[in-house]
Amino acid sequence: MLKTLKFDLTAGIVVAVVALPLALGFGLSSGAGATSGLVTAVVAGLLAGLLGGSRYQVSGPTGAMAVVLFPIIHQVGVAALLEVGVLAGLLIIAFGLFRLGAFVEKIPWSVMEGFTLGIALVIAFQQLPLVFEVSRGIGTETLVVAWGTLQNAANEGLKIWSVSLVAFALLVKFAWRFFTKRFANLKAVPPSAVAVILGSGAAVTFSLPVAKVGVLPVSNLFGDFKWPEIPFSTLVYSAVVVALLGAIESLLSARVADSMVHRRDGKVEKPFQPNRELVGQGVATVVASIFGGMPATGAIARTAVNVNAGAKTRAATVIHSLVLLVFIFALSGIVSQIPLAVLAGVLLGASWRIASPSSVLENLRTTWPNRVAFAVTAAAVLAIDLIWGIVIGVLVHLLASYVASRSNAVL
Repeated sequence: MLKTLKFDLTAGIVVAVVALPLALGFGLSSGAGATSGLVTAVVAGLLAGLLGGSRYQVSGPTGAMAVVLFPIIHQVGVAALLEVGVLAGLLIIAFGLFRLGAFVEKIPWSVMEGFTLGIALVIAFQQLPLVFEVSRGIGTETLVVAWGTLQNAANEGLKIWSVSLVAFALLVKFAWRFFTKRFANLKAVPPSAVAVILGSGAAVTFSLPVAKVGVLPVSNLFGDFKWPEIPFSTLVYSAVVVALLGAIESLLSARVADSMVHRRDGKVEKPFQPNRELVGQGVATVVASIFGGMPATGAIARTAVNVNAGAKTRAATVIHSLVLLVFIFALSGIVSQIPLAVLAGVLLGASWRIASPSSVLENLRTTWPNRVAFAVTAAAVLAIDLIWGIVIGVLVHLLASYVASRSNAVL
């Protein structure tokens, strides 16, 4: 354990730094509030890290869940998240106990690779408001929001310091491995942490006019237990949708994490256990909801940062939650000075590694049914959403495979 602790410690700190503004942002965008996002990141991150089936998965509020929750909160109010979250969590636990997690292994690998590419593109597009320091475009679809954001950026003019910090963070991330060739003892230091520290230091030292994390809402962090009343049909429908998204996104994220670890280390010592992962995510969602949080899922962006930062065991995810608590209560003044542009640069770097150009080329060199399924899945995830991306990708794969088999039979 001591051999891996230094890797897990640095990874946990880096992920916490990245997770903090995301927790605040996703809490706000869902309509639940920034405090709800923080509670989810801490509680769900800790419990899913301890009880889940993946050694590398980082759980918390996500963009996909925020999109699903927004209309629910708009319809029945934020207080309904308690009932919806508890029921959804219990459903996810049931999925695991009935061993339904194994069904994710039935998803064709080409569809999984397309999903990975699609989610990498979504993560990249989601950073545009932070890159250009403008308000996000109106809507929920990734491409529509991205186009609206670019229009806002064109109307407001280029924010040179924000873009410069993004470029600096990317430069640090991609140049770090060349730097460590000369100074081998720095290999254990994650480039994301270096980018955040140096970028924040420059912004404070030179008083750069850039948006920062800002003051943290630490008062009344954990909400009171209140059991609201909402229509039964609305409760069931909302909980089922949330549970399906939470289960699928968590399993796919865990599977992507194993794929990234395999590319990083050449092997995965302990592949994730899908049914245990579902139980862990379900428990995390139930408890987070009781404490005023929102339903949680495996977060691909933070999981990718965790892997890229060198995490070796589930201790990194636990450390991430504990460090978040320290950030919130003890270092809120320092954390408030982190430029959002630097965090955007870190996530853009993570999205590049998630996409993995070499993996894209490999998928384009395979059989044509797999190529089609790969491309269509990525496009559907980007243009529609995660769930439909998987559904469309599987259907296209089945159809293309059938056509290919019929053609071979004729020949």
